[in-house]
Amino acid sequence: MKNLAYLFMTICLLAVFGCATTSELKEVQSDLNQKVEEKLANMDAEISAMRKSVDAMEAMRKGQANAAADLTDLRDNLNQLRGQLEALAANVKKQEQQMDNLLLKINFIENFLEIGPKDISTDNLEKSKLEGDATGTNSSKASAKDRAYSSAYQTFKDGNYSKARTEFQNFLTNYPKSEYSDNAQFWIGECYFFEKKYEQAILEYEKVVKNYPGGSRVAYALLKQGLSFLNLGDKTSSKLLLQQVIKDYPNTNQARIARAKLQEIK
Repeated sequence: MKNLAYLFMTICLLAVFGCATTSELKEVQSDLNQKVEEKLANMDAEISAMRKSVDAMEAMRKGQANAAADLTDLRDNLNQLRGQLEALAANVKKQEQQMDNLLLKINFIENFLEIGPKDISTDNLEKSKLEGDATGTNSSKASAKDRAYSSAYQTFKDGNYSKARTEFQNFLTNYPKSEYSDNAQFWIGECYFFEKKYEQAILEYEKVVKNYPGGSRVAYALLKQGLSFLNLGDKTSSKLLLQQVIKDYPNTNQARIARAKLQEIK
C-alpha cells in the first residue's frame, strides 16, 4: 500500500509541475496498474486460502459430528448385543432347569415303574384279603402292614412329602424288618429330595445303602445321593457317586442317567 501511495504522489507531482512527458506518465500508470493487479491477485489468493481453511474446518466439524453419531450407534448396538446375551443366558439357564426337572421326573417314573413285587397295589391288598377269607386264617397283621405302606406311598404320590415322610418313618418303626423296609427308607430320602432338603436326603439315602445292601434300591439311592450333592454345588462328591453307579450297576437305567449327568458336569 505504501508503494501505491508513493506512485500516486509521484504522478500528482509530475502533473503539477509539468515536468513529466506523456510516455513517462504512461509508464508510471502501467507500473501502477501492474502493482494493483499483483495486489489484487495476492488478496484473491489470501481469500482463497481463507476459504479453504474454512472449508477444512467445516469438514472437520462434520467429521467429528459423524464420528460422534457413529460412536452413539456403536454404543446402542453394544447395549442391544448385551441385552441379547443376557436374554440368551437366561434362556439357557431356564432350559437347564427344565432339563433337571425333566430328569427328576424321568427318575421318579422309573422308580415308580420298577417298584417290583415288593411294593403294594390295591389289587394285591384285595387278593390278600380274599385269600385270608377263603382259608379262614387271620391275616389282619399282614393287612395292617400292607395298608400302612400303601397309604404312605399314596401320600407320597399325592405330593404331600412331609406327611408321607412321617408315615414311612412310622412304618419303619412298626415294621423294621419287613419286605418293604428298604423301599420305605428310600422314599423317606425322596421326600427330603423333593422338598429340596438335599443334606437330609443324602443321610436318608445312605441308610438305604448301609442297612439294605442287598435291596433293589441301592443303585437308586447312590444315584440320588450324587444328584443331591450336585444340587448342593459339590461336584467332586457328585462325580464320585455317579461313577460308582456306572461301575457297580452297568447296563441299568440308573447308570444311563448317571452317564448323562456326568456329561453335563464341567
